[in-house]
Amino acid sequence: MKTLGRRIEFHTHSLLSDGELLPSEILRRAENMGYEAVAVTDHVDSANLESVVTKLTNMAEELEKYAGKTRFYPGVELTHVPPKAIGVLASKARRLGAKLVIAHGETLVEPVTRGTNLAAVESGEVDILAHPGMISEKECEKASGNGVYLELTTRKGHCLTNGFVAKQSLETGANLVVNTDLHSPEDFITQKDAYQVALGAGLSWKDALVVVRDNPRKLLKRLLD
Repeated sequence: MKTLGRRIEFHTHSLLSDGELLPSEILRRAENMGYEAVAVTDHVDSANLESVVTKLTNMAEELEKYAGKTRFYPGVELTHVPPKAIGVLASKARRLGAKLVIAHGETLVEPVTRGTNLAAVESGEVDILAHPGMISEKECEKASGNGVYLELTTRKGHCLTNGFVAKQSLETGANLVVNTDLHSPEDFITQKDAYQVALGAGLSWKDALVVVRDNPRKLLKRLLD
């Protein structure tokens, strides 16, 4: 569908954390599917943040020589870190060269520390709050005011609250994006698939179009700036 534009995927995991693919294969598969851009955002905490970001930024610098059809961005997903450490680690990731910072939100299916969502949207350093679970109105308002995008996800378990996240976002003006939280080859989706996910979360066709086409481009522009 031409009106949907090319897919931009912000949330994937490689062999550098718990994914099945090398970063280069994630990029190649995304390119083969016609993606405009893909970010590898491996799970990090204070133990592995520096090594992961260094490896991904080195790869990004190397890829600039070859200029493929799909742009590659190095990033991180801060995962199960203490809420008070989110801002500190996010700032460190950016200093090391991460273009995108995701915070692992309070999904229903993992024991994420309460207060993680709020710390992420208040930090001023997080771009996307992933699978935020039963996110509160206050947290959504903070996300809206601080330019943090909230994630609708295709990942099993994490997607259970997509409808709730969409509803809260519509009521507070928070921006949404659809991501896969990709770990394996079968997790890749098309832009049409992403659109269906947005509709399935209860969005109107107009709002779903904004979420899968316009919002990713706004966020991508911010990363480039």
